[in-house]
Amino acid sequence: MFIGEFKHSIDEKGRLAVPVKFRVDFKQGVVVTKGLDKSLFVYTKPEWKKLAEKLAALPISQSKSRAFARLMLAGAMDVSLDKQGRIILPDYLRKYADIRKKTVLTGLYNRVEVWSEEEWEKYKQNAEANSSDIAEALGDLGV
Repeated sequence: MFIGEFKHSIDEKGRLAVPVKFRVDFKQGVVVTKGLDKSLFVYTKPEWKKLAEKLAALPISQSKSRAFARLMLAGAMDVSLDKQGRIILPDYLRKYADIRKKTVLTGLYNRVEVWSEEEWEKYKQNAEANSSDIAEALGDLGV
């Protein structure tokens, strides 16, 4: 289970240090893909397999299904931890998420999200300002 918020810098080669508490789960490699809200999603191989199977089962006759599957699957890249506990974020993914130097890694149970620090702060401020409305809407879903 991934939880928490961690700030790290990305180096000039696109390497990002993974928080120590996540490294055990990342040892077998991970998949990084385009996420939502200008973030990147990082999945362990077993979690990625579950998601990819669900995406592959979406009806190809529906344009939104095709678009979401393309976003997630075509944008994905297998990456591995190096000996220093870093992963390389490909250039096209860094551009997608507007990641330059400072990043925030957030643990969200079955995935880790990688954000530019600036985008994360904007997102977080908006979510916190609207937390009551968000909580009320989730109440309808049984949360």
